[in-house]
Amino acid sequence: MNLVNRNSIKYCKKCLYNSHHPLGITFNNQGICSGCLVHEEKFKIDWKKKFSKLKKIVNNFQNKSYYDCVVPISGAKDSFFILHVVKKILGLNPLLVNYNIHHNTLRGLRNIATLRTTFDCDFVQKVVKPEKIKKINKISLEKFGSIYWHVLSGSTVFPVQIAVKYKIPLIIWGVHQGCDQVGMFSHHDEVEMTRKYRKNHDLLGYEAENFLNLTRVLRERDLKDFFYPSDKEILKVGVTGIYLSNYMKWDTNSQHKKMLRLYSYETYKQNRTFDLYNNVDCIHYNGLHDYLKLLKHGYSKITDHVNREIRFGRFTREEGQAIIHYYSNKKVTDKNSFLKYNNLTSSYLSGIFKKFRNSVFWEKRGNKWVLKNNSHKKKKMNIIEIEKRLGLVKTKPKHKNKDLDYHLYDKSWY
Repeated sequence: MNLVNRNSIKYCKKCLYNSHHPLGITFNNQGICSGCLVHEEKFKIDWKKKFSKLKKIVNNFQNKSYYDCVVPISGAKDSFFILHVVKKILGLNPLLVNYNIHHNTLRGLRNIATLRTTFDCDFVQKVVKPEKIKKINKISLEKFGSIYWHVLSGSTVFPVQIAVKYKIPLIIWGVHQGCDQVGMFSHHDEVEMTRKYRKNHDLLGYEAENFLNLTRVLRERDLKDFFYPSDKEILKVGVTGIYLSNYMKWDTNSQHKKMLRLYSYETYKQNRTFDLYNNVDCIHYNGLHDYLKLLKHGYSKITDHVNREIRFGRFTREEGQAIIHYYSNKKVTDKNSFLKYNNLTSSYLSGIFKKFRNSVFWEKRGNKWVLKNNSHKKKKMNIIEIEKRLGLVKTKPKHKNKDLDYHLYDKSWY
């Protein structure tokens, strides 16, 4: 593998990731990225053998406490598939945990309620005081250009806190992002959850304790909800976090189509991607959060989704370029909701955009900012027809939604 020159922009010859991916990426002599190379393992691995190994692993954790495992869930992503595997196939008794993201859509809250009641599982949710979240949002915006630090921090620490508190040694996660996107690890490594990965990649290098050195606005009591258990506490319980994607051929599109034939949850057509399934529980993930990602890293969530489909052979690279160009230029419609909730102004947010627009990727032509070396060509294609190939399943909402309104809670059952 060749390490990339950080002063230039290189694109994978197969997918459309650039050489500055925040998780780190390498290229072989043929210009193929590490993510594409590791993805090829999905077509070569004996997944039946792998799943048999998973069964043996989880059998070692059964009946060690009242609950066999902790399963983090949300109102989107692959939560139905994960729980279907854990409860219906592996036969485990899980404790479901959820960190309330505050930027909830009603659709996402209904999906959580449907998940809980459909699988008849015990459930624990963490809701941090909104005033604390507003403080954290402002600091993480100013320091990192991120409105999602608290979500990533809370959703990755709360399951570990619960595992320690209730002495449940096993946590079962879905997909390992570093493996699936950039090939940080091979599926054969069967990498487990680590605090180091969480800090360096999920949390931009800053755990909650580090925030105390960034500002006087936040105190220890504001951040205690996000503190990771000590090594001593984890070792005492023997907490282990495994990823199903190391033992199953992970394909979120196929998984959702299967689950929607079995369970009644909601999907949604989002503004800046064709994906109807992932992150439909959040007002901002594929909106303001996605736009900040584009400013900082030169690509947005649509690139992640397109690359996934290119690797599975459902899009060509040229089709992917056209789709990325189409969606990445979509207007961000959720800014006002974020500003209102956090008591911020448009001029403040414009200053954040200016501060974090990365000159490695962006240049000003006249009065307009454009991406440099943009590999996403403007060749006209019938985007709708290309997307039909995926067989995406759009469901009818159970109730009418105001998609840009914040909702902390909804009914606990559906």
